[in-house]
Amino acid sequence: MRPYLHCLAVSFAASALLVSPALAQAPTAQFNVQITINAECQINSASDLNFPSSGVIDTAVEASSAIAVQCTNGTDYDIGLSAGTGATATVAARQMTGTGGETVTYSLYTDAGHADVWGDQIGTDTLAATGTGAEQTYPVYGQVPVQETPTAGVYTDTITVTLTY
Repeated sequence: MRPYLHCLAVSFAASALLVSPALAQAPTAQFNVQITINAECQINSASDLNFPSSGVIDTAVEASSAIAVQCTNGTDYDIGLSAGTGATATVAARQMTGTGGETVTYSLYTDAGHADVWGDQIGTDTLAATGTGAEQTYPVYGQVPVQETPTAGVYTDTITVTLTY
């Protein structure tokens, strides 16, 4: 009987080696991730438009600057430019004013050929575009037409940029 018990003991020992340990439990769960993107536009920059120095204004004086905007992709928008701060300024005839109250008339345009005056009436004289999600830059073309030259000095104006979306 002894050999039988010995075989039985060896069998139990061998089978104990073949049994794998119990695996640890690894429960899982899921969660949702979400963001809502709203239509939005912002003015990233609007650079100054500085006409070069001039004496007698017997030829047109030109200069340009730029406006950079950023809107969410697919958002329609309009960029408008005010008439400025000149006392009797209009978008077609803006006015830079000197220290003595004299003015220099000028205009701002959306195109280099000075065909389209840039104003602030949506659907009439603003610049309309659609956002791409990236910054978009638009040149502003300025022109001082031939006119009676005022007293020597510095003439300035302030234009308000309005971004409507």
